[in-house]
Amino acid sequence: MPAATLTSKGQVTVPKEIREFLKLKQGQELDFQIAEKGQVILHARNRDVRRLKGMIKVPPGTRATIEDMHEAISRGSARVRR
Repeated sequence: MPAATLTSKGQVTVPKEIREFLKLKQGQELDFQIAEKGQVILHARNRDVRRLKGMIKVPPGTRATIEDMHEAISRGSARVRR
């Protein structure tokens, strides 16, 4: 299990294994969520918009609806949260 040490300024270096798993880049913002039973969940806040390409499946010659977009975002975020 990757581990880190908290500095006197409250800073932590995210272990390389975790940075690679979350595909984190320098300067990227992170969200922390306090879950049940004392767990803390770490999420990468900003993602490259190019990752959205191809998420919405629509027949050629048609346009994606807002509902299609919401569904694709939901599917994508479920994969990221694991």
